[in-house]
Amino acid sequence: MVHRESLCVVNNVAKKVVNKFHGGIRLQKKKKRVVLLATGGTIAGTAEDARQTTGYRAGALGVGDLLRAVPELSALAEVRAEQIAAIDSKDMTEDVLRRLAQRAQEVLDAPETDGVVITHGTDTMEETAYFLQLTLKTEKPVVLTGAMRPATACSADGPMNLLEAVQLAADEAARGLGVLVVMDDEIHSARDVEKTHTASLAALASPPFGPLGIFAGGKPRLYRAPLRRHTAASPLFLPASSVLLPRVDILYTHADEDGALVEACVRAGAQGLVYAGSGMGSISAGAEPALRAAAQQGIVVVRASRTRAGAVVPSLPQWEQAGFVSGDTLTPEKARILLQLALLKTRDPQEIQRLFDQL
Repeated sequence: MVHRESLCVVNNVAKKVVNKFHGGIRLQKKKKRVVLLATGGTIAGTAEDARQTTGYRAGALGVGDLLRAVPELSALAEVRAEQIAAIDSKDMTEDVLRRLAQRAQEVLDAPETDGVVITHGTDTMEETAYFLQLTLKTEKPVVLTGAMRPATACSADGPMNLLEAVQLAADEAARGLGVLVVMDDEIHSARDVEKTHTASLAALASPPFGPLGIFAGGKPRLYRAPLRRHTAASPLFLPASSVLLPRVDILYTHADEDGALVEACVRAGAQGLVYAGSGMGSISAGAEPALRAAAQQGIVVVRASRTRAGAVVPSLPQWEQAGFVSGDTLTPEKARILLQLALLKTRDPQEIQRLFDQL
């Protein structure tokens, strides 16, 4: 017969054994599983000289090369990698964008996936990020990253950016925040981020409101969350492969303009126009008649601003009467992405305005 005192001793020993191995091999916490989708860009770029930071070949390295350059990734997560494309992001096409979105959704739907990281060139990263923000249906972290210096450059920034992107994608704190962008120790929302410098390592910024957080002390630190609808809460969807995105052109205002470019876009088959106006999306007297005529033909016109910061809101009565949509704080490039997806849902300017006010 075993005495109660003996059972207590056995239980205490067992507790000590469990505590001893907590965090060790026997009870080690399972690593998060992150899928890396590579599209090329400067982060995979190569040049002949380590001092060369321009004129390099973007997308020259494969995703395997990126992983081998950062062996520390294995300590952060179990990373599985796929090559979606190998392009300079200035050459991003609808085909590549849709393939990326479709594959991202597939891996996110898999229960074994905890997060996704996408390597991408910085030139159009903000557009891809916002497209994914509007179309992916997930609460799991999706993080884009890239580099401003090619992989062969002295002090290349790509390895650290990739390390931090994987770390964020494996962090529970990033769930539900929509699509994120990590560059130069900063964490940005896909809705706000844009490229603001041609060459600086800190080329990406979020001028309206600032980043969501930063990396400090080797850890991500988040300070705010996006309130506009996104990802799982977005009413927009990735269209079927048989449905092409509507043509939407961007027009950039300048002094002494006329309506010639508006008319050219209409002839080219534009179903929507984003007018990057001066100030708060102001429309010049030279371009207004052509934009009005386009709207009367059923072409949706969105007023954005070339100033790159601040909100474009309803203004002169004649612009509202013409049915022009106010672009809020979206850059012209992002207004174009939203309008393309919105036109698949409706052609009513009032309904599209509601989408611009929500997303």
